[in-house]
Formats: sequence, structure tokens, C-alpha cells
Amino acid sequence: MTTLIKNIQELLQVRETSISKVSGAEMAILPTLKNAFLLIQDNLIADFGLMENLPEIDADEVIDATGKVVLPTWCDSHTHIVYAGNREQEFVDRINGFTYEEIANRGGGILNSAKKLNETSEDDIYDQSKIRLEEVMQLGTGAVEIKSGYGLTIEGELKMLRVIKKLAENYPISIKATFLGAHAFPTHYKENKAGYIEEIITQMIPEITQNKLADYIDVFCESGYFSVEETEKIMNAGIKSGLTPKIHVNQFNSIGGIQAGVKFKALSVDHLEIMNPEDIEALKDTETMPVALPSCSYFLSIPYTPAREMIKAGLPLALATDFNPGSTPSGNMNFVVATACIKMKMTPEEAINAATINGAYAMGLSETHGSITKGKKANLILTKPISSYYQIPYAFGSNLIESVFIEGKII
Repeated sequence: MTTLIKNIQELLQVRETSISKVSGAEMAILPTLKNAFLLIQDNLIADFGLMENLPEIDADEVIDATGKVVLPTWCDSHTHIVYAGNREQEFVDRINGFTYEEIANRGGGILNSAKKLNETSEDDIYDQSKIRLEEVMQLGTGAVEIKSGYGLTIEGELKMLRVIKKLAENYPISIKATFLGAHAFPTHYKENKAGYIEEIITQMIPEITQNKLADYIDVFCESGYFSVEETEKIMNAGIKSGLTPKIHVNQFNSIGGIQAGVKFKALSVDHLEIMNPEDIEALKDTETMPVALPSCSYFLSIPYTPAREMIKAGLPLALATDFNPGSTPSGNMNFVVATACIKMKMTPEEAINAATINGAYAMGLSETHGSITKGKKANLILTKPISSYYQIPYAFGSNLIESVFIEGKII
């Protein structure tokens, strides 16, 4: 099956040779072709170029993209899409003045989601989660990481990870699974934190790795959750079992989590709303990708990741949704890109790079996703007619997507 998209107003994120990520000043450079074509063969990008150089092609399908923009699908490297129910009441509680920490101390937050998940059947969780996955695909996401972390028991965590595995088997989108048993301390371990960590290390990790249910291991390294020392202990156990770390750090406080992530060669450190100069310095010249979650800042009314300072320091930056029931009940990467431009003062070029090639890196998918490169997956967004790609973040409340291709097929 071959599909030719012709007369593309502008083809974005064109990379003749595959790169893993862009950093610092390079983030402001978004290579594009105007008046272009793109050829899809089966599920891969076979060719692209200027219309004036279009060879004779006998394609099975031809799409005229006059006035439209084509770009790679979004790569959302941080989500919690698999969960049960919702936390609408906590949304109202925050409006009435309660903080995230106060809600958690009252039995809300992560523990509320854990209670609901453990009371819900695996089939029901799958049915709820697939609706959210289908929604983000329609919004242009072509690769997604999904975390566990609302089980906080062996049975609950395994149930979540089996749902993630089933979603990966049943949908064409690329899905990476992350084990986040260290999301919070369950109520029955409130006075025995060491006991829960021991359960994670000696029972959960072996069961998960034996059944090949996760690619990564995550820890919520934050005051009131897991300390740096506890985070390092869990990361180390995960690494020994073949799980690469991706960790939550610096959401509310800077306590040394970034330094711990770098020390253990974490693929990414995520949130980063609170960044000190030493945190930025620690990330320089490392292979760890900083990931910002601007729609979480928007929803919780907390600070935004200081993108300008980080990019000026030469760092790369990725953008992700943090789609979850408590702090970001949205998987809309288009809104994330717009919010990064509006609130974090990233340029459209920087934001698109952060949401495509750098997002792919933060999931270990740079070789197959995140850019228009021959041989990569034909995961594409075809916009409606727009004046330029600047309209994507500018018209933040509009759905500018006409079609989404995943594995070469319109979904």
C-alpha cells in the first residue's frame, strides 16, 4: 500500500538523517520544506521532497494537501492514562482553596485513585482507558508512555500493567510501559515506609520483569513522598532487573532528585516546575532528558518549568501531558504545545521539537518516531488549511487536525 501526500504547504521536522534529540539553541531550528510531497509505503516514510522534484509515482492513494501542513505525530512521554473513575470533587476542592498536599493528607490524591482502581475490574479499567487512548490518538499523539502507580499493591500494579500491555497489543500506537509502584505510600504502610519499599523491590519488580510488563521504572521523588535515598534504592533495584529509570522530580520542591536521576542515568526527569541553578547545572552534558508538563502547571496553578533558562543553558527539553485524573485530566498535546509557547515563552519551533523528536527520545523511540525521516514510522498529522504552523499554538482552542496517520493508515 502506497500513499502520496502532495502539494503540502509546509512539511515540518524534516531530517535527512536520523538524530536522537535537539538541545539548547538547536531547539529553535525546525527544518521544513514548503510545497512538498511525502510518500508512505506500508507503515513507513518512503520518500519526501519538493513538489518540483516529485518523481512519477503510481500510488494506491493520493491526498492533495494544498494549504495544509504535515508534521510528525506528537510523542507524549509522560502519562497516567490507565486509571479508574475520576477525581472531579478534588477539582472543586482546589477551587475552594485546598492545596494538592492538603487534599492528599485527607485521603485524596493518588490514594483516592488507588482505592478506586483496586475496587474496579481489569476489564472495566481497560474499557475506560481505551476511550482515553483513542481520544489522544485523534488529537495527534502517535507514541505514548503509560505508567502504573494507582495500584500500590502487587495485584493492583500488575492489573494496571496488564491493561497497558493489552492496549499496546490492540492499538497501532507505540506504547511504552512504566512501573510506578513508588507513586505514594499506601495507607496500610503509612507507619512502615521501609516495608513498602521492600515489597516494591523484592516482590513487585521481580514479578513485573518476569512477565515483561514494563520498560521503565519511575519514582515520585518529592517531599512527603519518596526521599532521594529511597528513590535511589528503588532505581537501583529496577536497573538490576533491566528497567531503565524515568522519574518524577522537582514538582513542588528541589530536594536533589535531578542529581539522583543523572547519577543513575535516568532516561528522563519529569515535572521540573521548581528548578535551582544547581539542578540545571546537573543536567548539562548528560543523556537524561528534562521533561516539562505545562498543562499540569495550568491545572494546579503551580509554577511552569523555566524553559528559557534551561534552553539558554544548552539543555534539551521535551513536552508531555501528564494525563491523569488528579492533576491533568487531559491528554491534548496540542494544548501542551500552545501552553508551552504562551506560559513558558517557548517559540513554536522549540515547542514542536520538544513535542516530537525530544519526546521520542524520552521514550527511547528516536530511531523510529519524532521526525520526517526515510525509514521512520509513517505517523503523521495532516492539518486543516492553516496560514502557517504558528497557528497550531496561536489558535489554542481550535482543533486544527484534519487527519492522523499511525503506521501509515488514517485512524
